[in-house]
Amino acid sequence: MEEGFTLIDSLSIPSELNNLPVVESMIDKACQTVGIDEDMYGNVLIAVTEAVNNAIIHGNLLHESKEVKLEFYETADGFGFRICDEGKGFDHSYLPDPTAPENIEKENGRGIFLMRNLADEVRFNDQGNEVSVFFNK
Repeated sequence: MEEGFTLIDSLSIPSELNNLPVVESMIDKACQTVGIDEDMYGNVLIAVTEAVNNAIIHGNLLHESKEVKLEFYETADGFGFRICDEGKGFDHSYLPDPTAPENIEKENGRGIFLMRNLADEVRFNDQGNEVSVFFNK
């Protein structure tokens, strides 16, 4: 991680959706640590669980032998989470607009859109198998 980021907590889970309560528990603890309000808590919970969900389903293709790693960082003016999967990644530079008329009725494609609208910043690594979501305090 970058200079000025302090790792506070980390967690690795097998790629099973029934592990999401463990992730939610870590998010709860992290939000208590940084002392955010209830409205912001909802944004953090949705953005981070969406990223973990994507890592499990799209990154690791629900292979239980593959893990998703979640890290919680704090900075002087905010905090963030890094979510890594063991998948091959994807091209994050091209993502269809889920609000475009041709995509409105599609079941998939809203997760990253949500993350970008709920977090203050969303970054992907070049490979596309790691995403960081940042929130300002």
